[in-house]
Amino acid sequence: MNSSVQNRELLSCDGLEDREGMLTLQPVWDFIITQEALLKSPFFPVLFNFTLYTAFCLPFIALDFFSTRVPALRKYKIQPQSSPTLSMMALCMTQNVYHHLVCIFPVTVAHWYWRPVSLPVKAPALPRLLLDITLCLLLFDFLYFLWHLLHHRVPWLYKSFHKVHHKHISTFALTTQYASMWELLWLGFFAGISPMLLKCHPLTEMTFFIANIWFAVEDHSGYDLPWSTHRLVPFGLYGGAPHHDLHHLKFKFNYAPYFTHWDRLFGTLSHAVGENDMSEKLARS
Repeated sequence: MNSSVQNRELLSCDGLEDREGMLTLQPVWDFIITQEALLKSPFFPVLFNFTLYTAFCLPFIALDFFSTRVPALRKYKIQPQSSPTLSMMALCMTQNVYHHLVCIFPVTVAHWYWRPVSLPVKAPALPRLLLDITLCLLLFDFLYFLWHLLHHRVPWLYKSFHKVHHKHISTFALTTQYASMWELLWLGFFAGISPMLLKCHPLTEMTFFIANIWFAVEDHSGYDLPWSTHRLVPFGLYGGAPHHDLHHLKFKFNYAPYFTHWDRLFGTLSHAVGENDMSEKLARS
């Protein structure tokens, strides 16, 4: 009898499926845990991150190619006067591969050794999964906002660790992870600690990672599409690509990666589009 059938029998005996409303997710989780050896491998987090990141970048890379030839697509570019070159994309991708090999992989191996993967029998209830993902995104957004604000307000931190990410004033998808190792480590730490602090189910954790990578790539895509996330979330609660693109352009605004409430509270929210003033240019140097 395979593990999926055994899991279903255990759940049926306890009556947990009916009481906790897990029917929607339990078959998905049963299938996932059949890949237990892969999930518990130290290679899995790196492959998971790199594969998803690359896959999410590909549609925007295609847009960058076609938007220079199709005016109907060009109108969705936030900064239509600029387009990434193949050499710019290659540099970003090369750096990303290098960082995964020499930095991210050793860290994930250490994490794997320190905190072995545990795969519970039960799937989370769908409402709980959605709630926990939202809470993870809010917590990650808060942690990175504080880190980001600090690294802009302290010149030494900016020049030593964060300036690399601001090399491109006009962002494109592959600039998402174009950053120093220091910054990537903190981003990975915030992404990992958020579901850990909230005691999330592994399925919730995986789904949060997927959402987090997508939102980060979308933020840096350089496109404001009709179905972009910030257009789906009401009341201007989510900044999206225009919000973050303006941060790279204006430098002193929009420090939160996703939501807008922290920038509203700290007075750093901006929707204005314009060229950088001289003080902003000097701050970059």
